[in-house]
Amino acid sequence: MLGVNRYLRYSGVVALVLVLVTLYVRHNAYNFPIIKGDSLNLSAKKEARYPASKKQAQASEQRNAYFGDLHVHTKHSFDAYIFGTLGTPDDAYNFAKGKPIKHPLGFEMKIKRPLDFFAVTDHGFFLGSMEEWANPENPNPETKPFHRLNAKENLTLDTIPKRLGLFQSYVRNLGDYVSFWGSIKSWFKKDASLAIRLFDMKVHKSAWEDVIKSAHAHYEPGTFTTFVAYEYTVSTPIEGGNLHRNVIFKGADIPNQPFNRLMSLNPENLWHWMDDLRKKGIDSIAIPHNSNGSNGAMFDRLYWEGTYDKERVLGSNKPIDDDYTKLRMRNEPLVEVTQIKGNSDTHPLLSPNDEWADFEIMTLRVGAQRLSEPRDGSYVREAYLNGLVFEQKQGLNPYKFGLIGSSDSHLASSTVDEDEYYSKVGILDGYPNSRGSIPVTTQQTQQIKEVNRQAGGVQIETKAFGDKVYVDGNFKEWGSSGLAGVWAEENTRDAIFEAFRRKETFATTGPRIKLRFFVGDYKGLSLKDPNLVKKAYAKGVTMGGDFKVKQGKVPKFLLWAQHDPYSAKFQRIQMVKGWLKDGVKHEKVFDVVCSDGLKPDPKTHRCPDNKAWVNLDTCEIRSDVGAKELKTFWEDPEFNESQLAFYYVRVLENPTCRWSTWDAIRAGEKPRPDLAKTIQERAYSSPIWFAPVGFKPIQSYL
Repeated sequence: MLGVNRYLRYSGVVALVLVLVTLYVRHNAYNFPIIKGDSLNLSAKKEARYPASKKQAQASEQRNAYFGDLHVHTKHSFDAYIFGTLGTPDDAYNFAKGKPIKHPLGFEMKIKRPLDFFAVTDHGFFLGSMEEWANPENPNPETKPFHRLNAKENLTLDTIPKRLGLFQSYVRNLGDYVSFWGSIKSWFKKDASLAIRLFDMKVHKSAWEDVIKSAHAHYEPGTFTTFVAYEYTVSTPIEGGNLHRNVIFKGADIPNQPFNRLMSLNPENLWHWMDDLRKKGIDSIAIPHNSNGSNGAMFDRLYWEGTYDKERVLGSNKPIDDDYTKLRMRNEPLVEVTQIKGNSDTHPLLSPNDEWADFEIMTLRVGAQRLSEPRDGSYVREAYLNGLVFEQKQGLNPYKFGLIGSSDSHLASSTVDEDEYYSKVGILDGYPNSRGSIPVTTQQTQQIKEVNRQAGGVQIETKAFGDKVYVDGNFKEWGSSGLAGVWAEENTRDAIFEAFRRKETFATTGPRIKLRFFVGDYKGLSLKDPNLVKKAYAKGVTMGGDFKVKQGKVPKFLLWAQHDPYSAKFQRIQMVKGWLKDGVKHEKVFDVVCSDGLKPDPKTHRCPDNKAWVNLDTCEIRSDVGAKELKTFWEDPEFNESQLAFYYVRVLENPTCRWSTWDAIRAGEKPRPDLAKTIQERAYSSPIWFAPVGFKPIQSYL
């Protein structure tokens, strides 16, 4: 990656120019031409052709639940192609619609049920470059090591050492391939890609146009919604804290190339660029992901210039203020809280009283073998709490965002089912023994030693338990997750994007759990009322909103979860509360409704054990306990109208086998000793925020 730590390895002028271009260039240097949807000769105006009769039949005032994946990579991403992925954007959309596609190792991948919406989010820099480098007709001699990389005969495990070597020597060290005159040109053009000898702008733009055309071609209003999208992939330059986010465009008109890390490493410049596009009628949102691997940088308290490293040696130490808050909330109303690289809700060290906090924790930073500290700024719940502190002091909350899940698959597919897990990195982790869930053979152990010997260091780690040896590393920490849920009137770009904007969204770890969450004046309203949802909207606020407390009145919450018939039943619904008291942050988890007629203990606020179990020899689960639906009204027994607060819902299924346990059972092995054998799939609502009586929160940043 082109972080500052890489730049500093190169000689004076080249290093200086590249640093200045990517760190300090302003967003307004990038006024890209716009590709009009009509110009692609595709049905980009499908909204206009959406039959009125069909639209009226589907549209619902009470809104429908739709499920999708907004984070999928195809062959156009450097870290997908280099590990064998050949799937195109068309393949990815076909997969989402229920058609089978091939894994790099040759086996079939097929989703159990089609999704409702989908976005291909290839990395916005070096789009399509790897495939072009692999072309044996490529005249650039520096691409020769890539030639025929993904030819059929090379899609084998034997090529893993070569792929790892290319990833390390090229992708992680692109600064080795800069030219002096190119770096000078990059300064005047404000684009660091011009300094890199391996970069081909025509290839880059062609791949981006392929992404755009594919999204438009597969859009079927009322049935299947697609969004043009990409990933803005940056990290803090010295510590390597993850700052990745996916940019989702609302409509058909799209800039002719994406704003990416070779233009600026500063996410604030991305937001300014998005603002500039919005003035031209092109709306978009950015969705951060993997704050768990950010080492505290994703939800920092300082402007980006102050988030480089602990010593702040490159930064200004400028605290974020109202201008920052408005800019961020205008462009980032959502956060991806769960995906294959772990859960970003909270961490056991941050929430020691939350028994369910230790869930799919990823310990390393994204793309690095360094620990990601669970410090202030790394997790969603802590960000919500810090947002209250900002709101109390400054009147505005920079972290008032909703939640979604998505997969981050690099296989042109979605990996969301524990019993059909494909992992992420193609040839590298496509088989169970490669991802550490079953032991490697004696022969494979020797092969790993040879790979490490040739690499001059440890490329593939191992760990022994008695006489059994496993591949070790971050693969074992990854999870089969997740999906984005929205409540929208219909399955169209406009309706779903507006749900993103108002944060009426929820995240699941894979199951299609339908989760509703309201608060309001619901006195006299019955859970059996056939117009319950309509009245809940009319008399209250739904997830993603702000609720104004009325003096002397305790608000009533409505929580409603419906289970996925293809998954386990529910064990409980919980309310996660955060609040400020005398300026001090507090959090608490309440079990609100229990399965099987059980009741929460009034002192501990915990449901009794419903006796659910998992057979670890077969992955069979107990089927006669749990609930298909949980629904209740609830009042906070500790409500204080004078406190700033937020509430969000977490619903837990009964335990089921984790993907690693499924791998072991199918191989005739016992589950690996140091991995969780079961998990509890879950869903998270977006929060509802509360302001004290007399407090005047900002209702909209647009």
